[in-house]
Amino acid sequence: MSKEYDAYIREHRENVEKGFRWMVEHFRKNLEEIGMGELEWLIAHHDHSKENQEEYTAYDDYFYGGNRSFAVVRDFNFAWLHHIHNNPHHWQHWVLINDGPENGTVGLDMPAKYIIEMICDWWSFSWKTGNLFEIFNWYEKHKDYMILSNQTRIFVEIYLAMMKSILEEEK
Repeated sequence: MSKEYDAYIREHRENVEKGFRWMVEHFRKNLEEIGMGELEWLIAHHDHSKENQEEYTAYDDYFYGGNRSFAVVRDFNFAWLHHIHNNPHHWQHWVLINDGPENGTVGLDMPAKYIIEMICDWWSFSWKTGNLFEIFNWYEKHKDYMILSNQTRIFVEIYLAMMKSILEEEK
């Protein structure tokens, strides 16, 4: 077990919590409509699968092991696949790859509670750097790559716009 990886997990969860608390402060009514109890549970248990054997060692080796050998990268890829399949706050969890080319790859609608957790997850890196606006540039850079349903994309972009507006007012 790596102290560095343990510290990263702890700090990441703390920053997800900070983002969520900020959202509760500014969007309480909206979040209550989504389900405050469920949201609080999700945030409190955010990324717990990273502590499971299926993920922990592979993540630790990949990010803190000092090498990116074939085996380390392969093990990390399987751990990442396990992570997105067991954590519905990742947009990749909601991508359906159909058997037939006529149906292609489809982004399914994400439930609102997971979208909020996903935004807090993305925003955690802004809280780490202290630049709370960083999430907006990150999203602009990555949005065209993400396979999101129209409904999910609209929800994400509305919340990001509301967040940005409040942050600009608070400057």
